[in-house]
Amino acid sequence: MASELLEKVIKLVNEDNEWRSSQSLNLIASENVMSKTALKAYLSDFMFRYAEGKPFKRYYQGTKYLDELEVLTAKIIGEMLGTSMVELRPISGTIANAAVFRVLAAPGEKAAIAPVQAGAHVSHTKFGTLGALGIIQVPLPYDEENMNVDVDKAVKVIEEEKPKFVVLGGSVYLFPHPVKEMADAIHSVGGKLVYDAAHVLGLIVGGRWRNPLQYGADAMTASTHKTFPGPQGGLIAFTDKDLYKEVGKTVFPWFVSNHHLHRIPATAVTALEMKVYGESYADAIVTNARALAEYLASEGFNVVGEKLGYTRSHQVLLDVRTLGGGAKCAYLLEEAGIIVNKNLLPWDPPEAVKDPSGLRLGVQEVTRLGMGKSEMAEIARFMKRVLIDGEEPAKVFEEVKEFRRQFRSVRYSFDEIGAYKNVNTLLDLLE
Repeated sequence: MASELLEKVIKLVNEDNEWRSSQSLNLIASENVMSKTALKAYLSDFMFRYAEGKPFKRYYQGTKYLDELEVLTAKIIGEMLGTSMVELRPISGTIANAAVFRVLAAPGEKAAIAPVQAGAHVSHTKFGTLGALGIIQVPLPYDEENMNVDVDKAVKVIEEEKPKFVVLGGSVYLFPHPVKEMADAIHSVGGKLVYDAAHVLGLIVGGRWRNPLQYGADAMTASTHKTFPGPQGGLIAFTDKDLYKEVGKTVFPWFVSNHHLHRIPATAVTALEMKVYGESYADAIVTNARALAEYLASEGFNVVGEKLGYTRSHQVLLDVRTLGGGAKCAYLLEEAGIIVNKNLLPWDPPEAVKDPSGLRLGVQEVTRLGMGKSEMAEIARFMKRVLIDGEEPAKVFEEVKEFRRQFRSVRYSFDEIGAYKNVNTLLDLLE
């Protein structure tokens, strides 16, 4: 019985690896792939170990190499972000948010949050981490025409409500948020600005998205596995020294015990790759996102944000109400090997979350696999055939597989110069 179950487990793993790595087009905006170099650093003895506490001040022995590595990784990332204060222990962007929120406000106090339409992640809201911490959500007004926070109205809300902090950034946004304006407003009432850069960290270090730390943000939370193409995990960067110290005391023991140590060397490798290739990679991402939006529009799709130039991030939003809605369209595309997610759009009510109007697309993974503008045109045609022309998804899937097999190598990485060959993984040592 155990052997049969083991066979099933291995079969499912192998099938997913094959589907994801050579048969499908992943356009999920919150995902990416690591390089072989980073993966080899990830597959290390660190994955078995514990390191509670801060570097060189641990509650466990056996961390001397990890301590040095964690400090080095924080230094590399800090140099790219213009700060010496980087916290690497959050194991996700959501945990990073939780640690900062917990320090900035007590239960019953207020936080002003950009609406979901302007990018807010569920962790920012009363339905997620903010609510779990008992912090009251105050919504910031939204300008639907400009698809962003309404600055004038938001300033008035901040002045009237006097929240402890404001959160910008998040998971669905095409255009930069008004960081300086919101920072000035929240600082005037004694509060702090938190910027969730989970989606755009790679664009920030690549110089294609404004660094919020340079425009007044007191803390910037982020994920390390989206446009920054490393292992799944989180980090926090600061301009406020006191906040940095307090959050450091809160990450452990409030939200993290062991912080999944094998993340750290893989994050360091990815940071160094971004130091070398980040500008080229970020430029290619932004170029591809704009190209995909334009090609989709030319194929007859209703692409959100036309008057604003569609997008300045890695994301593209489609309004697919006339094509059956987000849930149906996402399902049909997956059957054709094109993986996207359904998503609320500004005009959707919150209860439409199970079948919203929109689709969210992200180009960061296909860009890292070497696709460019001509491939964006091909992806747009595949999508049109499924959703507009009504072709059988299984038929399109066969062509998607052939198309995908041309792109198997990870670009913008040390793999291109063979650096990974010098890394001894745990598997190498055990063989």
